[in-house]
Amino acid sequence: MSTDDVIDMPAVDMPAPARSAAPAESLAPVPSPRRSRIRTRLAGRAPAPPSPGAALHNVSVATAVLLALVAIGSLIHEPVLIPPLAASAAIIHGAPRLPLAQPRSVIAGHLLCAAVGYAVVAASGSSPWAAALAAGISLAVMTVARTPHSPACATAVVIVLNTPRPATFVPLLAGSAALLVLVGWAASYARPSAPRYPAYWW
Repeated sequence: MSTDDVIDMPAVDMPAPARSAAPAESLAPVPSPRRSRIRTRLAGRAPAPPSPGAALHNVSVATAVLLALVAIGSLIHEPVLIPPLAASAAIIHGAPRLPLAQPRSVIAGHLLCAAVGYAVVAASGSSPWAAALAAGISLAVMTVARTPHSPACATAVVIVLNTPRPATFVPLLAGSAALLVLVGWAASYARPSAPRYPAYWW
């Protein structure tokens, strides 16, 4: 076969190679870096929420002990449930490992702040100015005593504004704070997977 015959041969169309199917991952939309940063900032650095079972357990026990305080108050005709104790229950059952939730801080914190509240009332009378002063002094006293418990500052405010009788109020306050601690201790053992409370007693 001559060279001219090879040149005159008709060209044959070759089938194009089949393209491989793109992987499914490449077809999925890729979130933009800007959107990812916004989601990260909105999520924040707060810890993950507890499991539904743990949340139900904590809320149920905290509500039950607060209702018990109301029942005790109804029996003795005294206001046992005050806002600071509700805040204490929330800390004990919501963050049982924090220093603020430990028995030393809960019981001693409320009693120290009660003493501050009555001292401020004796020195300057009952007024919002005196209540604010009592809260600040209470914070200083708890810091020095190593009994940090923020709800106890509100105990001093309640005493300055309402001036309850010390002979009735202080024993009820001490008993209620002790009840919160004991219920928190019992509840931590009632659920096997719950964190043990307290981390320390004193």
